[in-house]
Amino acid sequence: MAALARLSQALRVPLRVPLRSLTRDRRQLSAAAGHGHGEHSAKTWKILTFVVALPGVAVCMLNMYLKEQQHSHEQPEFIPYTHLRIRSKRFPWGDGNKSLFHNPHANALPDGYEGHDE
Repeated sequence: MAALARLSQALRVPLRVPLRSLTRDRRQLSAAAGHGHGEHSAKTWKILTFVVALPGVAVCMLNMYLKEQQHSHEQPEFIPYTHLRIRSKRFPWGDGNKSLFHNPHANALPDGYEGHDE
């Protein structure tokens, strides 16, 4: 404890903040809010939205579009690994072999992709 007190004095960080200073700070903050401070911050956030946020979203959309154009749409090769696609019991929907969000192009069944007789 003595080491903590010495460290706090060396860093000039008080261990305890007097209650009086907390109430004084609260009064200053509430007084500042009453003098048009909210209008200035609303204008700042509006400007930031149009100058930073919307162009940022547009750049992200452009990046996604360009990456999608380079992406190949071929199915990955099916390799029947024994530790993947284990069905210990049937799913309670459909034919019991497909997951709830099954995509026949991207998700293989235990014996291969649907519609491919290899």
